[in-house]
Amino acid sequence: MGSRSKSNIFSILKKRDVKRFSIFISIAFIFLIISKLSNDYKQLIKLKVNLTDTEEEVILQQDSSNVIDVLVEAKGFALVPYIFNKYKTIVLSSKTDMVTKPSHYLFDVQKNRFLIEGQLGSSYNVLSISPDTLILPYSKRASKYIPVDLDANIEYATGFDIKGGFTFSVDSVKIVGAQDKIENVNTISTKELKLSKVNSFIDEDIEIEAIDDIDVFPKVVNVKADVKRFTEGTIEVPVTITGKPNNITINYFPKTVTISYYVDLDSYSSISTNDFEVECNFNQIDEDQTFFLPKITKSPNFIKRVNIKQKRVDFIKL
Repeated sequence: MGSRSKSNIFSILKKRDVKRFSIFISIAFIFLIISKLSNDYKQLIKLKVNLTDTEEEVILQQDSSNVIDVLVEAKGFALVPYIFNKYKTIVLSSKTDMVTKPSHYLFDVQKNRFLIEGQLGSSYNVLSISPDTLILPYSKRASKYIPVDLDANIEYATGFDIKGGFTFSVDSVKIVGAQDKIENVNTISTKELKLSKVNSFIDEDIEIEAIDDIDVFPKVVNVKADVKRFTEGTIEVPVTITGKPNNITINYFPKTVTISYYVDLDSYSSISTNDFEVECNFNQIDEDQTFFLPKITKSPNFIKRVNIKQKRVDFIKL
């Protein structure tokens, strides 16, 4: 019975010794790793260039030519990210950092060493950089500017309408693609702008419709329009006869016609007879014709749905 107790106690102590030993080994390993990572090492890092500020027409050739090899010295901690991946991306501007040539960009690596060191960070001591000059080949697609057509499906609230017209944030968009693809494209439409019961100012961002194999810049435009409460008005306007030979005398009736129009309330009180002109052209009648078809030749550009209630003006030759 005594020997069994001693054996159990020995087993327990043995297990405790194994755990203590494992903990000691783990701690020692951690200190070893920390010690190793605290040392300085040399490492070759490949920098992939991400070029910004290029024109929309430019297509960069993505190959090994846009890589800069940098030999650095740094603490092991700083080099841990490059154990499994030796590549790092740096951002350069085509406008400020590059020299633009007709078919390629030039980057003076040695002259702009400070840019590379700045993006690597202070943890890395740059020992050498190659090549001396980086050449980034590119090709250019054709481009041109075209106007935008708004695809509008707008239902206004009762008594409301748009005053003036729609305005875009840009007067045209650039399309980019192969010459034979863009040469016959002279306008481009937005996606449908669908609104209902509109009674206030319109301010919407709307996407441009996509065209196969053609890029559009920008892809989204802002559309604005002033929406006002409208009312109908009428006004009497004198009729003017034009084109009548001097040797012909006529009498016509009526001498004035009634014009109806649709206008926003803010402008209603400012409308006057002088804002309109109605003409009957003697040169546009047939030989035996005894009436004119009156036409409105002048009206304010902010009114809508202008109509003459009298569709004809009769006359007789004296």
